Amino acid sequence: MIGTKSKNSSEKKNGIASNGAQPAAETCVIAPGTTIEGKFSSEENVRLDGKIKGEVKCARRLVMGQSGCIEGKVRTKDATIMGTIEGELWVEGSLHLQGTAYVKGIITAREMTVDEGARYIGECKIGEMPVQ
Repeated sequence: MIGTKSKNSSEKKNGIASNGAQPAAETCVIAPGTTIEGKFSSEENVRLDGKIKGEVKCARRLVMGQSGCIEGKVRTKDATIMGTIEGELWVEGSLHLQGTAYVKGIITAREMTVDEGARYIGECKIGEMPVQ
């Protein structure tokens, strides 16, 4: 109808919708062709299609595309990997290695799913998480 608000629309005030719902998590996108050297940290979701050399900390979900590459240490809550990681991968929750994933190093995760075609070389610790 003209001149009326939809029941699904809500006004935001101080980052919280008027219906009390928390806003959805944002996603930091690192595009193909981007290279980061050093420490990278995000409190939000991360979509990585570029390259990072160093330390990566992601408080939520890390999604790495096929062109994504990390050389170093990774710590995240959950991860879906389609690219390449050389180093240490620490996932507090669920790790999903899709068919194009390649991980060389140490994997530590509460639970892990490995699709056909995914490869990993090194040590793999799945289950109860050690204190770190």
